[in-house]
Amino acid sequence: MPKIRNSAKAVIIRDGSILLQCNRDALGEYWLLPGGGQKHGEALHDALRREVLEETGLEITPGPLLHVREYIGARHEFAELDAGVHQVEFMFRCEAVPGSSVASPAGPDDNQVGVEWVDIADLAELPVYPGVLKELLAAGEPYAGPVYLGAVN
Repeated sequence: MPKIRNSAKAVIIRDGSILLQCNRDALGEYWLLPGGGQKHGEALHDALRREVLEETGLEITPGPLLHVREYIGARHEFAELDAGVHQVEFMFRCEAVPGSSVASPAGPDDNQVGVEWVDIADLAELPVYPGVLKELLAAGEPYAGPVYLGAVN
C-alpha cells in the first residue's frame, strides 16, 4: 500500500533573502526550502531542526506554521518520475539560533549541490518548488498567505 510522507520545511528570511537548498538532476538545477522527512515517533519541529541542520549546517528555532502543501506526483509535470509520491509538507517560519551560521551540508540529499541565501526579488527567474512560494514571498514582509495551499507544484 502506498504511503503518505510528512515533511517539515523551513522558511528562513533574512535581509530580503530566503535560505534555499540548491539541487541538480538530469533536468537541471532547482531550488527547495530546506527541510525533509519526518521519522516515525518524531515531532514535526524536531524533524525540522534535524533536517535543516543536516542540509544547511544552520541551527534554527521553529516558529509558526505558515503553509501546508500536498505534493501528489502523479498530478504534476514530473508525473513520469514521481507518480508514486504523495508528500504533505508543513512549512514553518524559522529563525536562525544566534551565533549559528550556514555551513557545508553535513548530510545533503542525493541531488543537493549547495545552500544559498537567495534574494527574494530574484525568485521569479528561478525554478523554485513549490512555485506558489514565489508569489507569496513577493508580497513582502510581513510574510502571509493561505495556510492550506492544496496540491500544488
